[in-house]
Amino acid sequence: MAEHPNAELFRKGYTAFQAGDLETVKSLFADDIVWHVPGHNHLSGQYDGVDATIGSFLKNFEETNGTFRVELHDVLGNDEHAVALATVSGERDGKSLEDRYVHVVHIKDGKLVESWIFDGEQDVVDAFWG
Repeated sequence: MAEHPNAELFRKGYTAFQAGDLETVKSLFADDIVWHVPGHNHLSGQYDGVDATIGSFLKNFEETNGTFRVELHDVLGNDEHAVALATVSGERDGKSLEDRYVHVVHIKDGKLVESWIFDGEQDVVDAFWG
């Protein structure tokens, strides 16, 4: 059975992100995307627009000296949403992170328009990012 087009789109974004191809990632986002980052750390909050969202990704890479990684386990999709199951990892200031999470996006007209991340162990993620 073929994968839903929205699942394919989301998987393409994850593949590009992991390869550091942020231009491809950016091309999958609506200009006015809203990106929600959970938690209580200096990266938590809402990022409005494609430039702010891509900027948040650059902070992840910068603050982990390029060790920030995502291992994608699965992607599911329907006509309005896609869901990724993944593990995030990285190293920062002598600390290591490994956490499973669920990532839900709303997709409209072939573009990601809103994103929510649900960390498995939010307290561990917050302690890592400080």
